[in-house]
Amino acid sequence: MIRIENVSKWYGDFQVLKNCSTSVKKGEVVVICGPSGSGKSTLIKTVNGLEDYQEGTIYVNNINIGDPHTNLPKLRAHVGMVFQHFELFPHLTIRDNLTLAQMKVLKRSRDQANKRGMELLDRVGLIKQADKFPPQLSGGQQQRVAIARALVSKPAIVLADEPTGNLDSMTSSDVLSLLKVTSTKFHQTLVMITHNNEIAQLADRIIRIEDGKIVQ
Repeated sequence: MIRIENVSKWYGDFQVLKNCSTSVKKGEVVVICGPSGSGKSTLIKTVNGLEDYQEGTIYVNNINIGDPHTNLPKLRAHVGMVFQHFELFPHLTIRDNLTLAQMKVLKRSRDQANKRGMELLDRVGLIKQADKFPPQLSGGQQQRVAIARALVSKPAIVLADEPTGNLDSMTSSDVLSLLKVTSTKFHQTLVMITHNNEIAQLADRIIRIEDGKIVQ
């Protein structure tokens, strides 16, 4: 599903990724770990074009991310993203957070988008919170909403950038179990960044990055 071939990236004179190569199979759960500042988040964000890169090639389901003819918005509809800081729209209800992109990007009707959004909210146990705003929910609840939002397009791949970094250990376990169960049930590929060794035990495989290089 993902092939990263000899990818390097610079911020000015600083090289953040150094000739990185790896691949992820369909349905795999892969954890990327390493010290802070090692390039983990940058690497995962290059996979769906949130970060560009200067050298190498990345293929997602055989589509070249770096090809100027690649329709990145269309590609991202098949790559869900869960962020550490939730990145929900605070001025929109939970319902609207789940329907907005469906209508704008996937061109679903409001009724279709609402039906799909409510299905996902039910799956993460938050359907009763649909008409609240993100600041009215706990951190764990907001992250569950963020996971639901990442899944509304039925993506083949889910990328999770430190999805439990702001949560306590018990809430972290709940969120991670949800991610793992969801990816397994729907045969999704899950790539997740974490510092937590316990979380890494959930993975089929671990990729370790140090100083911008994949070392293991």
